[in-house]
Amino acid sequence: MLSFVNDYSEGAHESILKRLVETNMEKLPGYGADIYCESAKKKILSACALSNGDVFLLVGGTQTNRIVISSMLSSYQGVIAATSGHISTHEAGAIENSGHKVLEIAHENGKLSAPVVKAFLENFYADENHEHMVFPGMVFISLPTEYGTLYSKGELSELYSVCKDYSIPLYIDGARLGYALASDECDLALPDVADLCDVFYIGGTKVGAFCGEAVVFTKNNAPAHFMTVVKANGALLAKGRLLGIQFDTLFSDDLYLKISRNAIETAKTLRCALKEKGYRFFIDSPTNQLFVILDNKKMRALSESVAFGFWEKFDGDNTVVRFATDWATDPKDVEKLISIL
Repeated sequence: MLSFVNDYSEGAHESILKRLVETNMEKLPGYGADIYCESAKKKILSACALSNGDVFLLVGGTQTNRIVISSMLSSYQGVIAATSGHISTHEAGAIENSGHKVLEIAHENGKLSAPVVKAFLENFYADENHEHMVFPGMVFISLPTEYGTLYSKGELSELYSVCKDYSIPLYIDGARLGYALASDECDLALPDVADLCDVFYIGGTKVGAFCGEAVVFTKNNAPAHFMTVVKANGALLAKGRLLGIQFDTLFSDDLYLKISRNAIETAKTLRCALKEKGYRFFIDSPTNQLFVILDNKKMRALSESVAFGFWEKFDGDNTVVRFATDWATDPKDVEKLISIL
């Protein structure tokens, strides 16, 4: 069975495995106070060209989003997100469970635009009853988006400008950030991302690590006692070395970006083949997620030999499915899939 169902099916990059074995019997402090966590943080800040940043290593994306958002919002505030945003759709109400509403607004191909966000904020404060409403206290976006699309540097600059005008933070979910930065169509580098938001995270789970997300507060703006908040939410790993060693490895010799390019190259090969064979695309994605409209009969036949992701129903006879490549996708498997298609 070929698998293109997601981008976290494999374990970890062999360089990480090697480092974990090499350091396995070292006796190290717990809770992220070890030398590898400190080294990883310094390397990440250097890659981001940040002198006033703070880095915290967490285990998973949902817990990261919940903790970052809830720790930065006041009790009466909610977070603005696209209706397609991950916190709006596939995080089981984790944000609402923390006591904060997700304020959904319209998107275009998964992206929030500065004019739409500005209009939402203007309309909120123009409403004479806004004191009786949930205040917008943050803007959440993903890079790449849930549809695999990208923000340009100009688009991100405009969005961040709106946030600064209203004194609310811009938070970027970077679960697949490596695949955004590696895309041919991306005009952003890691320092640009750090410069154009207040907080973001660098995803490891989907980009070569067993698990782990590196949260970066970019303006010396980490909430007070953030690690205490992390522990209070059950998310502080006693053996923090596991995260530190992984990110220290990923940010050595540019490994994070090097392995991310494999996802882009294999997706590009598959995308070209799908176009040549006349398949319809639900959305044009330049990263590692391909959204294809399949006839339901063909979809069922394909599922006998290929694992892929259900995305949504297109109509009564067709379904949108997702093919995802990643850092470890074997080009030979892509060729096998093309042959089956």
